[in-house]
Amino acid sequence: MNIMLAYDHSRNSRIALEAVKQLFDLQKPDITLISVIEEPGSATGAADELFEAQFAEQKAGTEQAAAELTAAGFATKVLFAEGDARKMILRATEERKPDMLVMARHSFKPDGNFITRRIDALVEEFDHMTFGSVSAFLARRVMCPLLIVPTHERRE
Repeated sequence: MNIMLAYDHSRNSRIALEAVKQLFDLQKPDITLISVIEEPGSATGAADELFEAQFAEQKAGTEQAAAELTAAGFATKVLFAEGDARKMILRATEERKPDMLVMARHSFKPDGNFITRRIDALVEEFDHMTFGSVSAFLARRVMCPLLIVPTHERRE
């Protein structure tokens, strides 16, 4: 079995990583981590620096996640892409044909401080009104089973 896990080293993708480790611990499928770095929307030098910093942080986090999976006994590959996350993940599933795509539900509790969370909530609402979230986009188009991991805290 081949599983593709969308991973950006956010809190939510770490939750999805833990879910994969727990759900598939007995089967030990091959896992491909796909990490998409979105390109900056500006042509300024400041945007280049921001992109390079994000790329370095996300790359290191993704490689750390791959090392965790390998240590847990999973055969692991890493795939990096640049661009629109929705399109890059869809393309990767079309080319690699995983048996399942796993991803976290978008930012129920985003990383960051108070201001960042407020901005994320506004952006998320705007995304739902106009373009839809990454998971909603992929749920309509991906040709393999899709597992969307909830990211809220469990109620006991």
